[in-house]
Amino acid sequence: MGRLTRLLLVATRNAHKLEEIRAVLSPAPVRLVGPEDLRLPELEEEDGLEPFDTFEANARSKASYFHRRSGVLTLADDSGLCVEALGGGPGVRTKRFAPDDWADAWGRHEANNRWLLERLSGLPPEERGASYRCTIALSGEGGQVSFEGRVDGSIACEPRGSGGFGYDPLFILDGSQQTYAELPAEVKNRTSHRGRALRKALSWLCDAAVDEAPSA
Repeated sequence: MGRLTRLLLVATRNAHKLEEIRAVLSPAPVRLVGPEDLRLPELEEEDGLEPFDTFEANARSKASYFHRRSGVLTLADDSGLCVEALGGGPGVRTKRFAPDDWADAWGRHEANNRWLLERLSGLPPEERGASYRCTIALSGEGGQVSFEGRVDGSIACEPRGSGGFGYDPLFILDGSQQTYAELPAEVKNRTSHRGRALRKALSWLCDAAVDEAPSA
């Protein structure tokens, strides 16, 4: 067994997500970089990295792809919103939930929020239960490991707050009256699905005695 490599590529081109991951993993003995830091151009094939029906399979797919392109230990996540009234949807389709014409009109994030509110229109608070779920995958020469996180809550009747990204203006954490977009970033990082999965990954990174890659 060797020592942990210094570089950890985070397989996302979302600056908000990269900032959130950096905040949680700051104690890890690695230097986090994004694809742009390694001068990996965005390719059209990246749009097809999440064709699977589970968060874990999609996360592992992205981690493997970016590890192959970069040659360094790579972290990827797939996460989504699962709404009880929608049978667990949008689930793995969370990022592309709204119809394309809505996305063209409002932009993807705004359209997703508007479409979700439209689908839940008229439902009382007790029927608006939801959970955020996340799988973090680490991929390297020795294989892959993955970690899961989940947080429960409900969907607000209108957007509130200006922080976070995605569905954060609509997601109310159980035990709170505020949406994730209203809560301080440190509270979201401590309680969120991604934060919970990342802390498991952090523990692994701090304990690991590998040269480049996970050993499942």
